[in-house]
Amino acid sequence: MPLILDGNATSKAVLEQIAKDYDRIKAKGLKPGLAVVLVGDDPASIVYVGRKKKACESLGFYSEEHRLPKETLETTLLQLIQTLNSDPKINGILVQLPLPGHLNPQKIIEAIDPRKDVDGMHPFSLGKLVAGLPGPRSCTPAGVMALLDHYKIPVAGKRAVVIGRSIMVGKPMAQLLVEANATVTICHSKTQKIGEVIHEADLVVAAIGKPRFVKADMVKEGAVVVDVGINRMPDGKLAGDVDFEAVAPKASAITPVPGGVGPMTIALLMRNTYEAFIQQTSL
Repeated sequence: MPLILDGNATSKAVLEQIAKDYDRIKAKGLKPGLAVVLVGDDPASIVYVGRKKKACESLGFYSEEHRLPKETLETTLLQLIQTLNSDPKINGILVQLPLPGHLNPQKIIEAIDPRKDVDGMHPFSLGKLVAGLPGPRSCTPAGVMALLDHYKIPVAGKRAVVIGRSIMVGKPMAQLLVEANATVTICHSKTQKIGEVIHEADLVVAAIGKPRFVKADMVKEGAVVVDVGINRMPDGKLAGDVDFEAVAPKASAITPVPGGVGPMTIALLMRNTYEAFIQQTSL
């Protein structure tokens, strides 16, 4: 049986460390503040926003939730972001993606003050990542790295394949692995003989948004498999981008879905919020 990389247990450890750090400065009467903006009524997004609010409450952070109808004008959303940018109670701003089709996500993200970009999605933050400078890292890729680190899975010198090239996961994930001294290949919809490329990897990170895309014959014996995908199936059950039942017997370590990367994303958002708070208050 492979090692199951338990995101629930690992995220709990990350949150406990944040709580310990915050305990040292609580007496100053200041609170980290996170504002989450949700446009529309996407069911998965509503669940994620609820989990983020719950995490803030558990740590004693201040949180605001701004729910806007899906018909919201871009100018209205941009005005809200500017208000949050200037609000001293708010240290971090997260606009829940995906946005309704009439809104330009890049324009919205670029409107966020880079100091309050706790999702690590602003071009300024991504530039710092590529340059190897300190700054907020995209929560899901950073969560993957924290999970690997928690289980002491070596990355340096390993062949890593990232499946997917989105700005939310694939590209920053590849950059973080490069930063950790892995040799990285990104696979995408135009990759030829994708199964053969994946089969070369010591570490596979699947973030393609296709349920059970990664099959057993694509994965070499003993590989570490991290499944970022979360897909709602016709029967209502959740499935990752990896065919877990088939791949697990070949893997040395693997993440479940749910309970793998998802909880780590929330934990790293809390860490980014806390670090933004520290920087903005000069504590």
